[in-house]
Amino acid sequence: MTSVFSAEGKNIPCTVIEAGPCVVTQIKTVETDGYNAVQVAYDDKSEKHTSNSLLGHFKKAGTTPKRKMAEFKDIEKEVTLGEVLTVGDFVEGDWVDVTGISKGKGFQGVVKRHGFGGVGGQTHGQHNRQRKPGSLGASSYPSRVFKGKRLPGRTGGEQVKVLNLKVLKVMPENNLILVKGSIPGAKGSYLLIED
Repeated sequence: MTSVFSAEGKNIPCTVIEAGPCVVTQIKTVETDGYNAVQVAYDDKSEKHTSNSLLGHFKKAGTTPKRKMAEFKDIEKEVTLGEVLTVGDFVEGDWVDVTGISKGKGFQGVVKRHGFGGVGGQTHGQHNRQRKPGSLGASSYPSRVFKGKRLPGRTGGEQVKVLNLKVLKVMPENNLILVKGSIPGAKGSYLLIED
């Protein structure tokens, strides 16, 4: 994240995103695929690391192999196969939704993962149970832990969608877009930006 100053002199926190250029690799229709969608691809990769089926897919679109592909359903803009989409399609002041994979935080206990308070205070003989979940509640019947019980486990690394981020600035010469606020994922991760 970084920050920019508005015309009124306010310091606005924002995130810089490199968006595009993306190539339209497939146009799906109801007649051929059962639904309407546009498939776009981003980030070049070598032919050596691309399967033959994908090589044919990219050659049909008239582009080099790409690392990441995504589908967008119900697009209002008319696009053609092989067309290049850039950040020029975004306008300053627009509102966008950003989807990404959140940062992985590894295996965490219930206090950090679910906000539990721990087992009481540190007195009454407790010396090693302050951040434990406590009793799970199951007895001889049903003799199991119910599904969905909030327990320790892996945290983060899930798909997150942040809604209604304002586009502060578009820099088409560098394929950059500045959005107000934070976005999911670590530095260098892939994102989907929807208008």
